[in-house]
Amino acid sequence: MLINYKSRNLEITDALKEYTAKRLSKFDKLIGAEEATVMMRSIKDRQRLEITIPYHGVVIRGEEEGYDMFTCIDNVTEKLESQIHKYRTRLIKRGREKRDAVPEAVAETQWLEDDQPVRVKTFTTKPMSVEEAIMQMNLLGHSFFVFINTEGNVVNVLYRRHDSEYGLLQPEV
Repeated sequence: MLINYKSRNLEITDALKEYTAKRLSKFDKLIGAEEATVMMRSIKDRQRLEITIPYHGVVIRGEEEGYDMFTCIDNVTEKLESQIHKYRTRLIKRGREKRDAVPEAVAETQWLEDDQPVRVKTFTTKPMSVEEAIMQMNLLGHSFFVFINTEGNVVNVLYRRHDSEYGLLQPEV
């Protein structure tokens, strides 16, 4: 498995790399993951870890914050494993085959003037049902998701409301 390491305010030691590779090797065996991106940060006395694994067009992502990076690695890998089992179970229940590519965001960080976005993301979309969009949004751990709805073939925005329900924004046609 190819692991891309990124860090901010933290030196990634060989011990951290080895431990991360050992913990992520189970995903190579479990789902055949070929690649993973690991972002490690140090914010004051806290450590933050984000791991992203593309899996058959779906992006599986987990993050954890704590005082020890090794504990964060353990916790995130457990979260990712749970997400993968949940995703695979849903696909089996629906009787669906593996899917084609789903939006995979490519982030570009920019520092612009006041009242302007500081981060711009571009992504590709594929038509999907609202149910599939909810699953993808939950796998990413985001509070909203932009997708092309198969009903009407228009861009929709799915979001999580404050009462933990889902909302859907549709353009007027």
